[in-house]
Amino acid sequence: MDTLFYAENYELRRLTEAAVNISIIGVLVLCQALLPIHASNLKVAKVTAPDFDIQNAKVKIFNKISPEVRKEHFEKSIKEKYPKALITDVAEGIMHIKMTKYYSGRPVRINVVEVDMMLAKDFELTPVLASDSTLKSRKTISTIAKNYDALVALNGTYFKPQTGVPLGTLMINEKLYTGPIYDRVAMGIFDDGFDIARVQLNASISGSGKTVKVDNINQPRMLSTHVLVYTPEWGKYSPAAPKYGVGLQVIDNKITKASANAIEIPKDGYVISGPKSILYAFLDKKDAKLSIKTTPQWRDVKHIISGGPYLVRDGEVYVDMTAQKLGAIGGRNPRSAIGYTAENNLILVAVDGREGSSIGMTLMELANFMKAAGCIGAINLDGGGSTVMYVNGQVVNKPQMTGGIPLSNAIILAKTSES
Repeated sequence: MDTLFYAENYELRRLTEAAVNISIIGVLVLCQALLPIHASNLKVAKVTAPDFDIQNAKVKIFNKISPEVRKEHFEKSIKEKYPKALITDVAEGIMHIKMTKYYSGRPVRINVVEVDMMLAKDFELTPVLASDSTLKSRKTISTIAKNYDALVALNGTYFKPQTGVPLGTLMINEKLYTGPIYDRVAMGIFDDGFDIARVQLNASISGSGKTVKVDNINQPRMLSTHVLVYTPEWGKYSPAAPKYGVGLQVIDNKITKASANAIEIPKDGYVISGPKSILYAFLDKKDAKLSIKTTPQWRDVKHIISGGPYLVRDGEVYVDMTAQKLGAIGGRNPRSAIGYTAENNLILVAVDGREGSSIGMTLMELANFMKAAGCIGAINLDGGGSTVMYVNGQVVNKPQMTGGIPLSNAIILAKTSES
C-alpha cells in the first residue's frame, strides 16, 4: 500500500489594501475575457472556480501592466515568507535565503534560492551532466557550475556512485539521455513554466514488420528479458548481452553487427540489447528504427529531471515513498528539493543534516516546508552526501564533505545564450 500523506491548508492569505482590492476586482472580470490564455500556462497552474485565488490573480494582472510592480511584489513576498532569514539579492529576480529552523527544539540549516522567472528573463534553468560527452563522469558542483558559467547550481537526480550514470529520467535540450526507473516523479521544464508527474518511457524498435517495446535507455539492466538501448553517451561499448541474448549495432536505421559480446556504440547510432528470441527477427531485413516518447507526453518540454518522491502535488503535501520504491531514504537526512509556485516562481532548497548544528529533515518536514514556501508542485532530489548548493561563485551550505562530493549531474541557473 502506498504511503500517502496529506496536509490541509487552513490559512487564508491576507488581501492587500482595500483600495487595491476594489479597483482590481473589476479588472479581473474584464481580463478573464480579454487576456490571452496559453495552453502551456494552463498546464502549469490549473485554476478552478472554488480555488480561485484573487491575490494571485491580482499579481498576474499587475505583472502584465508593470514589471516594476512584479519586482516590488517579489521582494515583499520574500521578506514575508522568510522572516528572520538572511536574504541576499543575487541578480534581478533571484534571491538567496539562509535560515535556521527548529524541529523538536533542534536546529536545521536551510538554504533557499527563489527565482521569479519573469524578472530573471535573462537566465535559464537546465539540468546538466558532469561531462558533456559521457554519462560516466563525476565532478564537484563548483566545477560543474564554472564549466557552464552558472550563477546558481543544486545537485540533481540520483546516480550510480560507481559510474556516475544518472538513475532516472534525464532530458536536456529535448534529448533523452536516460530513461525512468520505477516510473519515478520528474519535473518538466518548459520555456514558460514547469510541471511534475510520474514519468514512463514509451519507446519502441520497429523493423522487419515487427515492433518491440524498449524497456529503458542507458540504464542498468533489471531483467534479462528487458530490451535496452545504449547511445554514445553511455560510453564506447555497450554491456555484453544477457544470457540467451544478443546486441545489435544500428547505424542510420540499419543493423550493422550482431553479437552476444560487448559492441562498440557508433557515434551516429546506438546498440539494442535483449533476448535473442525477440531481437533476431530484426535481422530479416536488417532494418531498425527507434521511436522515443514519454508518458505524459509533455508537449514542448525542453528539459526533464527526475527525483522522488513527490513532496507537493496540486498544492497539497503528498509523499509517496513506497510507491516509488524509495523507502531507503526515509528518516532525518540532508535534503535537496525543487518546486514551483502558482506565480511560476522557481524554488531550490538545500537542507544540511547529520550533525549537531543541523539535524536534517524528514521528507514530511521537507514537504511541509515546500508547501509553506508557496509551492504547488515540488519533488525531492538526491540528498544525503549529495546535497550541495552553489550561489554566485561559492558553495553556500555545509555538505558533509567540504565542497560536496563529486556529482553526476546538477540543475543550474545560467544566462541564456541570447542575453
